[in-house]
Amino acid sequence: MKTKRKQRGEAMTAFWDTIGIVPLCCRQTQTAQARQTARLYARQVVWWAASVEAISSFNRLVREGQMSAKESRQSLERLNYLRHRWNEIQPTEEVRNLAERLLSVHKLRAADALQLAAALVWCSHRPRGRCFIGADSNLSEAAQAEGFTVIHLL
Repeated sequence: MKTKRKQRGEAMTAFWDTIGIVPLCCRQTQTAQARQTARLYARQVVWWAASVEAISSFNRLVREGQMSAKESRQSLERLNYLRHRWNEIQPTEEVRNLAERLLSVHKLRAADALQLAAALVWCSHRPRGRCFIGADSNLSEAAQAEGFTVIHLL
């Protein structure tokens, strides 16, 4: 069925890690690949705090001199555009309990465990055949171990 969707040009759905969203908003080494991936997986599902994490990344880039204030404003505009189109997995007790389990099984930080837990909630704990898009190696490895098809933005 995915092949037919690709042939008809229909957008497919995938869970996007925040580190996959950031290059869609500002110039990064992964921007070209992220944009190409976004054309295919245009229906984005993200964790509830993805926008907060993305804004944190923009501010860090400004502080480190890798992005100007003007570029940061443009990045926020792009993020707001995406935000109005994506689906967010809300913080629930189920997400928290899953994140706690994931922390004991995988080498993850708390925020990454919450993102992976949200992805598992999105797919009703059936990740086989579902795509997880990101650029963090530990999170991508954990997503793959949980059964997702991982598209790792390099």
